[in-house]
Amino acid sequence: MASPAGHRRATARLQPMAAPLLLALLLSCCCCRGGARSASSSSSSAAASPKVPAVIVFGDSTVDTGNNNGIGTILKSDFAPYGRDMAGGPKPTGRFCNGRLPPDFISEALGLPPLVPAYLDPAYGIQDFAQGVCFASAGTGLDNKTAGVLSVIPLWKEVEYFKEYQRRLRRYAGRARAKRIVSDALYVVSIGTNDFLENYFLFVTGRFAEFTVEEFEDFLVAQAEWFLAEIHRLGAQRITFAGLSPIGCLPLERTLNTLRGGCIEEYNQVARDYNEKLLDMLGRLMASHPGLKVAYINVYQNMFDLITNPSTLGLENVDEGCCATGKVEMSYLCNDKSPLTCEDAGKYFFWDSFHPTEKVNKFFAKKTLDLCYEQLL
Repeated sequence: MASPAGHRRATARLQPMAAPLLLALLLSCCCCRGGARSASSSSSSAAASPKVPAVIVFGDSTVDTGNNNGIGTILKSDFAPYGRDMAGGPKPTGRFCNGRLPPDFISEALGLPPLVPAYLDPAYGIQDFAQGVCFASAGTGLDNKTAGVLSVIPLWKEVEYFKEYQRRLRRYAGRARAKRIVSDALYVVSIGTNDFLENYFLFVTGRFAEFTVEEFEDFLVAQAEWFLAEIHRLGAQRITFAGLSPIGCLPLERTLNTLRGGCIEEYNQVARDYNEKLLDMLGRLMASHPGLKVAYINVYQNMFDLITNPSTLGLENVDEGCCATGKVEMSYLCNDKSPLTCEDAGKYFFWDSFHPTEKVNKFFAKKTLDLCYEQLL
């Protein structure tokens, strides 16, 4: 089912400081490197009595555990040095990180396997997905047009995969047990950054001409509301939904802001405005949908606290990524040919120019879990 897309035309008021540089570099590099893939193997359950039956994940690269590996996109990370610090030795899995992502840590902490499998990974089957599954796709967004920029899986398709998953689950576990798994699972959703940085501020979709930035925020919040209502209709009851981070402080955005230096404050203000609207919508949605619980994850504050006080986590660099120069590289630009990649990613907030290190992901996972125990579990 496609999401609603009604909107009105308006004149944009915020000038973009977009990043066509990265898109161009990725396009120029994609033909130079093969997507050598190493399928991750299934892990056994970490505990006999997990606190939830499954962790189910939707969203973008912050939570994509490998779905982009097998689709026709240049936005991949199934090669070294991605995954170099995975437990048991280097293992590129399609995670945009040197190791694990927040859903992995959340799953393990709840007594489930330490890796949440990607739904499109042929190394896994429904017996694995019954304990956790990830539908997320790096590069996607709340706006369907965002997914089209780099030919990744749109959010509506993630929902279709969720429906297909439920049909498979009923065949595997029986209707009653499948219903319990879906209703009692913890849902992890992280999405929205790409809608601004790869869509609105990048000119490529035309959204900048259709919406003012305030109207685009409203449009995205409406898309989020549709999505949450839809997965709730399909059985989801306990959901974590991440707000935007200080998107102007990502290393790539800092690089584009060299004339003024530091974070792009205009982008951070957009993130704060969007988050406020998102939080208001979540309150209204829960009031109108009895049985639905959504915990808002304040990623903005969590990230801002770390980049302003990095020593609290033993970090030394919060401005650049560990991979290569750390200024523009991600996906195929972050590869094992670079002699500049740092030796100790644990000293860095960012792994590449866009994504956190495993150490920071573990920190974010703990923040999410703390909120889950307060509001959902």
